[in-house]
Amino acid sequence: MAKELPPNKKLLIFAGIFALAYFIPWGDLTIQNSLHEAFFMLSDYARQHVLLCLIPAFFIAGAITVFLNQQSVIKYLGPKSNKLLAYTVASVSGAILAVCSCTVLPLFKGIYKKGAGLGPAVSFLYSGPAISILAIVLSFKVFGWEMGVARTVGAIVFAFVIGLLMQTIFRKSDEKRLTDERMFSGAHEQSPRGLGKTALYMASMIGILVFLNWAPSDGSVAVVDFIFGIKWWIAGGFGIGLIAMLIFWFKKDELKDWAVAARDFSIQIVPLLFGGVLIAGFLLGRPGHTALIPNEWIVSAVGGNSILSNFFASVSGALMYFATLTEVPIVQGLMGAGMGKGPALALLLAGPSLSLPSMLVIGGELGAKKTLVYIGLVVALSTLAGWIFGMIAG
Repeated sequence: MAKELPPNKKLLIFAGIFALAYFIPWGDLTIQNSLHEAFFMLSDYARQHVLLCLIPAFFIAGAITVFLNQQSVIKYLGPKSNKLLAYTVASVSGAILAVCSCTVLPLFKGIYKKGAGLGPAVSFLYSGPAISILAIVLSFKVFGWEMGVARTVGAIVFAFVIGLLMQTIFRKSDEKRLTDERMFSGAHEQSPRGLGKTALYMASMIGILVFLNWAPSDGSVAVVDFIFGIKWWIAGGFGIGLIAMLIFWFKKDELKDWAVAARDFSIQIVPLLFGGVLIAGFLLGRPGHTALIPNEWIVSAVGGNSILSNFFASVSGALMYFATLTEVPIVQGLMGAGMGKGPALALLLAGPSLSLPSMLVIGGELGAKKTLVYIGLVVALSTLAGWIFGMIAG
């Protein structure tokens, strides 16, 4: 059963709802439009990301929790593992998924709960949306080689640096967490299928997730568009393989445990994600639409290449929600409206890896202190990288 909230917290929630109902001028046209944008954005999110992105991600996260050997995760991704190997595995694993900042969350929670160190888990959390191979290729085509190289190098370096800094800052608490968690072993800790079959099973689900969400390049990358044309066939092939594995390799009790784990992830994550999407839509609106904060304010604040303009671009990107690959045309439009090259890079480095919905979920898993440090590192490094790039690129 869910833990009941203390009376004081209930009172604070009631007071907050009362304040919103009492003080917000709901009759104002701007407020009404912002409210509409909030629900339009939630509708877009539900249609574009829940069925094809989140649900497969929940099942992958459940499989990680139930079937992946905990000692293997600790060996390769734990805080005492080989750092170069751990952070390379975390970064590369995130890069091949090509997922948005919200879809990566169940996978992050899965490996974190299974015993991955805070640093490698955070590297995976950042790299999944930030180092998407498709987004990097599209960046080269749309923005040119300078921006493409800067984004690629910046994202890879950030994945390592942010993970290492998080592990260093919170080393003691993370080692204590793993010491406590190793006292509990899952029902399927020793998999009867072995490494090969487990790898094929996981790869089939990752293949389904990747190709269901494969996006076109609008004609700029022929290979990407060719794969997009046959993505349903590829995803279907992975699906048939997965069904065969489930029938021949798994017992009913194992499948039940897997489904329960996936369900639990969805219960933990979906309410926070939907709440965050509503708030983001109310404040910023959908791409190309105006909500409470006018788009003109954002564009006017990110011109030039001052530290402040790069910082504002980083913060704005961190709060916005970008679906996979949508950051490229959005930044392209902002640059056409006067955004500087430095702030554009800052937004590309901070935006895909963070969003207001993802912040709420990360906070629920890591706590406020670790989450604020993570957000601060992403924003600070993105600001610095954008400022340096702006001075070099002019």
